[in-house]
Amino acid sequence: MENKNTAQSVTERLIADSADLFEEFYAHPFVTGMGDGTLDHAKFQYYMIQDYLYLIDYAKVFAVGAAKADDLDIMRVFASSLHATVDGEMELHRGYMRRLGISGEEAENTPMHPANRSYTSYMLRIAYEGGAAEVTAAILSCAVSYKMIGEKLLEKYPHAAEDSFFGEWIRSYTSREYREETQMLAEQMNRLAADLPESGIRKLSSIFRICSEYERGFWDMGWQGAPVSAVPFGETSL
Repeated sequence: MENKNTAQSVTERLIADSADLFEEFYAHPFVTGMGDGTLDHAKFQYYMIQDYLYLIDYAKVFAVGAAKADDLDIMRVFASSLHATVDGEMELHRGYMRRLGISGEEAENTPMHPANRSYTSYMLRIAYEGGAAEVTAAILSCAVSYKMIGEKLLEKYPHAAEDSFFGEWIRSYTSREYREETQMLAEQMNRLAADLPESGIRKLSSIFRICSEYERGFWDMGWQGAPVSAVPFGETSL
């Protein structure tokens, strides 16, 4: 059955269906605090450790996608994104942690915030239960939103990328390499959903929106800081 999204790519449809959440990202005090340089470094430190733990499970979602791929091109995209996450994006985090005096071992022994664990558990469940299209939809909200947040920060704060502390984060998510990786995932989403009926597109949009809601919760987590108790990272997410 032919889908009804000929005038709008599926990726554009997913973003449009969650546009209200994306607007919340742009206005979030954690995000704007990075843009104007006023964010408390202690809040950023906690966020970076939690995001480092998140990326470990995020990388696993790409690995599951590669294992489920029935097309070498799809496998290559997942594999490329896995490499970019483990050896690129996580290196940004390791660099910040070195500056903040935090070892990788210390970060990995930090309790995983319940909101973080819930988010990664949801993505992993979608990956294990779904196919390549569902895996891509689960991944895409994080990838696309960080690209768009970086761009919005530069629009609002033209000198944000030059900040001595937060500038590295902004430069990373507005870099050519990050844009290209995100574009590959967006194009893969369009290919995988090209022949889906409207009901299939709605399912993907639901996955994308749920992940976007988790993204909003992640920014809230960074702003609020550590809870009274949390589960150690080493315990299973599923």
